[in-house]
Amino acid sequence: MVRRARRINRELAEVYPYAHPELDFRNPFELLVATVLSAQTTDLRVNQTTPALFAAYPTPEDMAAAVPEEMEELIRPTGFFRAKTKSLLGLSAALRDDFGGEVPGRLEDLVKLPGVGRKTANVVLGNAFGVPGITVDTHFGRLVRRWKWTDEEDPVKVEAVIADIFPKSEWTMLSHRVIFHGRRICHSRKPACGACPIAPLCPSYGEGETDPEKAAKLLKYEMGGYPGQRLSPPADFPGKPAPALGAA
Repeated sequence: MVRRARRINRELAEVYPYAHPELDFRNPFELLVATVLSAQTTDLRVNQTTPALFAAYPTPEDMAAAVPEEMEELIRPTGFFRAKTKSLLGLSAALRDDFGGEVPGRLEDLVKLPGVGRKTANVVLGNAFGVPGITVDTHFGRLVRRWKWTDEEDPVKVEAVIADIFPKSEWTMLSHRVIFHGRRICHSRKPACGACPIAPLCPSYGEGETDPEKAAKLLKYEMGGYPGQRLSPPADFPGKPAPALGAA
């Protein structure tokens, strides 16, 4: 299983050499806020929402002083905007008061912030600070169970199991590759098995559409010729940038 798992990771690295976080951000604070906003919505919707949010509140100090109702209106498109506003006001105040207005680079400090759990902390550590971390979101959990790497459901237990399979240096990029694959090909309800480049390695092959032509129609984002989730993707991203909020 370990050999197959590591081979899948190598194959995914060839399929997605450009794998990256799909939230737009320019600094650790923006990534932290965007990741909190990404709960129960798409990265695309977050990316369409954050430009106006960061224009209004570019620093933790600015955000901590925000009028709640005004922030709620700005982040309304991401859903659960009242609870998210409460989290953002709380974490911004904590950054201002306890960390000198800077996002801390340690897991134990990040998880103390309102609305920040291990998943969010690992996203920030891996992508803003270069500290290896495994991001167990719904896509990651689904795929590692399909591949029989683990049968654990609890994200913390999944993280521990996967950490034992792969060297620490691979954790962050492994997370990106698996999540990319889950969003583009290995979907929850209708995996595109017939268009999957790692199908020969998959113990769950056949759960989805196996006909190549039909499977090709299930591909999403750049794999299907559509825009990605980022308005400002990395230079090496082969897909189209996503449209801004309200764009035709």
